[in-house]
Amino acid sequence: MKRIVILSDTHGLLRPQVLGYLSRADIIIHGGDINTQSIVDKLQEYAPLYIVRGNNDKEWAEKLPQRLTFAAGGVRFFLVHNRKEVPVDLSGVDVVIYGHSHQYACEKRNGVLWLNPGSCGRRRFEQEITLAVMSVDNGNIQVKKVVIPQEERKG
Repeated sequence: MKRIVILSDTHGLLRPQVLGYLSRADIIIHGGDINTQSIVDKLQEYAPLYIVRGNNDKEWAEKLPQRLTFAAGGVRFFLVHNRKEVPVDLSGVDVVIYGHSHQYACEKRNGVLWLNPGSCGRRRFEQEITLAVMSVDNGNIQVKKVVIPQEERKG
């Protein structure tokens, strides 16, 4: 069984609460808008990393792919930052992972699991701070949404 930690939209912030999940990961997937090479370097210290470039990843990220296909634990993945860039033909794909909206979403459509882990980076508006933990075993997939508690603002 593979334990996959799925992040997106960290925007230069890798929260301490996220590191605990990374330390138990067999694989890390990042759906873009990383914002700094130092985040990529830190993620690579924990586990093999599959990552794509987001719309906020500028010159430093030119070598990162815009989209990526790969397999892990008997599951075939398609990874892209913006859902609008997912091709119509998803034959051979079991899971689509995307980011960009900062909103967690997990739904099965036409036999394909579509997953947006949300954002565990800088908080945007009043949205939850989330990531996903996926277990894959011989093609079987289980996904758990993880909400990172946000401190109350005093004021």
